[in-house]
Amino acid sequence: MQLLLIEDDAEAAMYLAKGLRESGYQVEIAADGREGLLKATDGNADLIIADRQLPHVDGLTIVQMLRRQGSKVPVLILSALGSVDDRIDGLRAGGDDYLTKPFSFGELLARIEALLRRGQGAAVLTRLKVADLEMDLLGRTVTRGGKRIDLTTKEFQLLEYLLRHQGQVVTRTMLLEGVWDLHFDPQTNVIDVHMSRLRAAIDRDFHRQLIHTVRGAGYVLRDEA
Repeated sequence: MQLLLIEDDAEAAMYLAKGLRESGYQVEIAADGREGLLKATDGNADLIIADRQLPHVDGLTIVQMLRRQGSKVPVLILSALGSVDDRIDGLRAGGDDYLTKPFSFGELLARIEALLRRGQGAAVLTRLKVADLEMDLLGRTVTRGGKRIDLTTKEFQLLEYLLRHQGQVVTRTMLLEGVWDLHFDPQTNVIDVHMSRLRAAIDRDFHRQLIHTVRGAGYVLRDEA
């Protein structure tokens, strides 16, 4: 499940993103309102978490512009402004929920889960599938041929990224940014190690291979049957 976090406090953004990724979500960070608006309108996020007070473009304006464009993506507004009138303004602007700072990370997770459940009827993607391999994003389970496959959090995130880009060659750079949130190559074999473990879990006991190496380019998840 892809989340967009729009937060100008770098320390808070890294803390939240780390916790959300450990909880199994893919997280993209925008550091100000202008960047957040651009990323919010590309349509890739399943849910947006937006701070209300942002440089350049404030959080409520982002929500209002999304709603004018017809976007139904759930938006959770974070704000230090916690009066009744402030919360009303946030919800009337088009926000789906409003969480006042400071808050517990557990409450943030619960509200995210509630918004994603609520949005199932609004075409929020909850399952990814290729051939007989299926991922339940809400239940956080993976099965192939009806057999449950247990994955670590990072393996689950890696497989989710491949499933979202199935049929497309994904490069090391794409994986480092999309799964590890690294914008530089650490010159380690972290991708190779996790990909090897994932392939063993997904392909080893089955007749058809789904994860393929594209020499000199990267990897691709596809059914070649």
